[in-house]
This record gives sequence, structure tokens and C-alpha cells, in this order.
Amino acid sequence: MMRALLVAALALPLLAGRSDPLEGRIAGAPVRCIDLQQLNGPEIVDSQTILYRQSGKRIWKTGPVGECASLRPLDTLIVDVYGGQLCRNDRFRTVSGGMSIPSGYCRFRDFTPYDKVTK
Repeated sequence: MMRALLVAALALPLLAGRSDPLEGRIAGAPVRCIDLQQLNGPEIVDSQTILYRQSGKRIWKTGPVGECASLRPLDTLIVDVYGGQLCRNDRFRTVSGGMSIPSGYCRFRDFTPYDKVTK
């Protein structure tokens, strides 16, 4: 019991140090597809959030349709891309570090743009 409390206490500063990548940004209207030409990513934030960055200006937020148990930070996303766009319901899988067998398929939700607030 004491060991579990110690591990939890050590993990709190790590979680508190993580900054929100969408902080200071405003969400726009979700879209069905995004153009992959100017995007960096993907970045898996948690089991419900995947981010794509667009040339430092905009961040696109998406996630899985329903539950995708294999979606974890630091995993690698393998995306099935058809043409130059990534769209809602396109399929993806993940691979954990050190593993070679990918997870089962999951599907993307709509993509929501987040832009910096200009003052």
C-alpha cells in the first residue's frame, strides 16, 4: 500500500508539468476531412485525443469513433490514407514501442480546428 502511494506521489508532478497544447486557442467548426500536405503529427495525447499541427498556426483535434483501447501516448499511429486527405471514418491502428504487431482498427471522428487567439 505504501509503495502505491509513493508511486502516485511521484507521478503527480509529472502530470502537473504537462501543458495543454490547446490552451489559448479557440475551437472552430468541425470538418469531415483535412489536407495532409501541411500537417505535422500525429500526436496521441490520450485515449480520446489525437492532434495534428498545421504549420504552427492551427492544431486539428480528432479522436476515435467510440472506444479505441489501444490508443495511448507514445504509441505510433499507422493511418490508412487514400489520396491526400485524412477523413472521418478513415481507419488507423497503433503499435506500442518495442512491438511489431499492430492493434485492431479504429476510426477517426471529425476534425476540429483550434486557432490561436489574437489580441
